[in-house]
Amino acid sequence: MRTTVGIIGGGPAGLLLARLLHRAGVDCVVLEARTREYVERRQRAGMLEQGTVDALREAGAAERLTAEGLVHQGIELRFDRERHHIDFPALTGGRTVTIYAQTEIVKDLVALQLAEGPPLLFGAQALAVGKPDSDRPVVRFRHEGRERTLTCDWVAGCDGFHGVSRDAFPAGASRSYAHEYPYSWLGIMAEVPPSCDELIYARGERGFALHSMRSPSVSRLYLQVPNGTDPDDWPDDRIWDELAARFAIDADWTLNRGPVTAKSVTTMRGYIHEPMRHGRLLLAGDAAHIVPPTGAKGLNLAVSDVRALARGFVELHRTGSTQLLDEYSELCLQRVWQVSRFSDDMTKMLHAQPDGDAFDDRMQLARLRRITASRHAAAELAANYSGLPLPV
Repeated sequence: MRTTVGIIGGGPAGLLLARLLHRAGVDCVVLEARTREYVERRQRAGMLEQGTVDALREAGAAERLTAEGLVHQGIELRFDRERHHIDFPALTGGRTVTIYAQTEIVKDLVALQLAEGPPLLFGAQALAVGKPDSDRPVVRFRHEGRERTLTCDWVAGCDGFHGVSRDAFPAGASRSYAHEYPYSWLGIMAEVPPSCDELIYARGERGFALHSMRSPSVSRLYLQVPNGTDPDDWPDDRIWDELAARFAIDADWTLNRGPVTAKSVTTMRGYIHEPMRHGRLLLAGDAAHIVPPTGAKGLNLAVSDVRALARGFVELHRTGSTQLLDEYSELCLQRVWQVSRFSDDMTKMLHAQPDGDAFDDRMQLARLRRITASRHAAAELAANYSGLPLPV
């Protein structure tokens, strides 16, 4: 097989890149190791920055998003049994965020890809990226029981943290930075209407809790738990009781309870790989970076990468210039580090520290009080949460 851009990974990053390239007339092929059923059911993030919504509209993939997405005007911070609303439009000049599950984005993009092209191969497991330093890199993959080769002008590694793309960087050509947080999230999906109109971030002595949603009838909630927690040790009633305790405020508010349909534990970590390009291999999304989920940035950061990558390929297609591709890694990493800083700040401000003391506790409260008392501090949070400017 032969193509201009070989895209490894059929998650939202790879599918959106393929869609943007296809609309610009750039030839590409997407290789996805899993089945269509698997990728369309895989539960991931659901909060979209303004820029992510704009990107999906630009790609012609926002029809259901526009009809079904839940537009949020801000978030709610809870601490000391108080509630504080952070008004995004008032603080950012009109920017909002939208709740629309990643599974639905994938369904929308897959349907468009299969209906209009370019080629999307499910069950195509990438084995290795060869000759990334040459003008004809190749992707070896296994599909329908036999090994095949995809020859490309460029390779986009959108295959996640455990994919093969990053392994193609030769020893000494890159450096990685990693951090493990001393706690995890126990997450549940519940068939119950949300108890709030916007996301609630709650900080307390018992630990952090987050109330999110996937639709008007499905709630998504999280609890801070110790690393190594087994979700089976948390029966449903224990989860609901703990959530109610952590969300408690001195006001008339009740947590809706309902059937728990899914339960899992997510480790908290940060990871950044530098650079994001080697030769004609370029990384995007989780293949290059992981952020803790507190700031809801993983999917949005991947979309930011993809928009910059698509611009570079389109510029090359139209003018023959590689300038934007040459600048891709440096520009994206500037944003990656700032988004990682914000996610780290949110995480450390809201989670109970296992080795913390009374001083750490009061410092967390001081940071939260500053955000709720200072328009400048609130505006900084709102600007970061709703989305920093894209690389230019």
